[in-house]
Amino acid sequence: ETSDIRGAQRAQLPSGLPASQKRNMLRKGAQKATRSGASWYSDAVAVATIVGGTAAGMYFKDEIRQTSLYRISVDFGLMPLLRLVDPEQAHNLAIKAAALRLSPKDPVIDDKPLQVQVWGVDFPNCVGLAAGFDKHAEALGGLSELGFGLIEVGSVTPLPQPGNPKPRMFRLSEDKAVINRYGFNSEGHEAVKHRLEMERLLGHDKLRKAMLGVNVGKNKTQKDAAADYCAGIRELGPFADYVVVNVSSPNTPGLRDLQKKAAILELMTATIAARDAIKQEDKPLPLLVKVAPDLDEKEKRDIAEAAMS
Repeated sequence: ETSDIRGAQRAQLPSGLPASQKRNMLRKGAQKATRSGASWYSDAVAVATIVGGTAAGMYFKDEIRQTSLYRISVDFGLMPLLRLVDPEQAHNLAIKAAALRLSPKDPVIDDKPLQVQVWGVDFPNCVGLAAGFDKHAEALGGLSELGFGLIEVGSVTPLPQPGNPKPRMFRLSEDKAVINRYGFNSEGHEAVKHRLEMERLLGHDKLRKAMLGVNVGKNKTQKDAAADYCAGIRELGPFADYVVVNVSSPNTPGLRDLQKKAAILELMTATIAARDAIKQEDKPLPLLVKVAPDLDEKEKRDIAEAAMS
């Protein structure tokens, strides 16, 4: 493909150009063609994965998804294909697969020693899926069937926002890890609330063994941070087993300033009042604050004092 485009460019190059300028023009054309070919290849793999996965889901029953053979086919068949596509596209495909219940299903019932009670909530086991994977609450059923004891969705902002420009997810293949710089991309309260309402309406929340956490954030342009966090608690708290107020993201300007003692005390006061306004059957909804991992000792002490006050 690159050779063909180079030939076409040679035919279109103006006469009288210096040789070095011609080489630069041809090089740029080759680079563009290479990127175009890579994009086409990535899209083709993505389409093949969706079509093949959907066909498999229509054929395989729950009993098949619980077998070792199915898990091996995912690990050594599907996963290598996903690693050929753009990291964010692979992430989205994984969410769609779980939403369609194409992901493996854990056949093992958790032993009682694995169960743990924290914040008054009984978790079937202590292995959870953190916020950032299922940001928009699209695949709770399929993800729960993987065997997690808790699933935390979000962060969810009141209004939809796109997050950071792409590319914003990067693979670290040697470390078997990724760097996530999404920047609070969110479909907003309305979309997530609708999905949680439908899950409850259809009774799927009763079938899901994993406890549900909802991680709430603020919109990038919102000056009144407490208003956004309180709105998240009011709108999404009634569906959650616990709620997390996220003030740790480095991708939202000014967000980490909320970790200062006076600011976080004011925020905690407002969010606790919003939590207390939610009618609970027997106990208050657990309310957590997610802070940055790189705080110094004084900052940690200030936050702890604010939380205990």
